Amino acid sequence: MELSCKSEYALLALMELASQYSNGEPLQIRQIAAEQNIPDRYLEQLLASLRRSSIVRSQRGARGGYLLAREPWKITLLEVISCIEGTESRPTEPGREIKSVEGMIVREIWQESGRAADAVLQKYTLQDLVEKRNSRQQLDLMYYI
Repeated sequence: MELSCKSEYALLALMELASQYSNGEPLQIRQIAAEQNIPDRYLEQLLASLRRSSIVRSQRGARGGYLLAREPWKITLLEVISCIEGTESRPTEPGREIKSVEGMIVREIWQESGRAADAVLQKYTLQDLVEKRNSRQQLDLMYYI
């Protein structure tokens, strides 16, 4: 199980939006892309998927852009990754029919790993990511002083 580039970029973009949530100002794609080093066109597609899943919302106009659709402490990482990757790519079980005892054991372990991964991703929110980032940045700043 690995974090795909798509999911990583989506989480990075959402962290930017979450860090700006309290001021209520939308961020434009080019701002997010520049801050997180994400290709603009790719980010456009990711934000469109996140908008369809009601994780972000768009605001039109000269001062338009994207905002979180809900509070960052109410958006879990599981929700984001499920939106970006789709639930079929989550580690649930192999697609073919299992006939042997060994195959059933492997399937059970695979399902257990999927449940464990889901539990961890459900536990963390976008707010948690922002707080962890801020804490690390503070530590880095203190180290250089």
